[in-house]
Amino acid sequence: MKRLVLTSLLAIATVFGANAQSNQPASQPAKSTGAQAEIKFEKLEHDYGTVKKGGDGTCQFAYTNVGKAPLILSDARSSCGCTVPVWSKEPLMPGQTATITVKYNTNNVGPINKSVTITSNAVNDKITLHIKGTVVAE
Repeated sequence: MKRLVLTSLLAIATVFGANAQSNQPASQPAKSTGAQAEIKFEKLEHDYGTVKKGGDGTCQFAYTNVGKAPLILSDARSSCGCTVPVWSKEPLMPGQTATITVKYNTNNVGPINKSVTITSNAVNDKITLHIKGTVVAE
């Protein structure tokens, strides 16, 4: 009985191991070698300086598509729930500029040191933006 169970587990592990070794998942198409989008940010970091508790925690990061194909931002993920990025889901044509708005919850007193990771179809497909500063009690 133990031999049958061990043989079954070995067979299942072999099947899952073979599937895990495929070169590239279907959900991630290979990058083309032709014209591609390329994203360029005006700045990669915003320093709030000193902000009062409950103050304005909004900042913007301007970016331009300096590539030769439409740019699509697929995700903007913050390092915590106190930082919320908002961005356009529409394609950005070559030469066009847009902004990502980042709002930090300034009800949290103390230092600000957060990041937002941008994922896109650009050649430079992952870029990390940073916000920093200090929130002080009134």
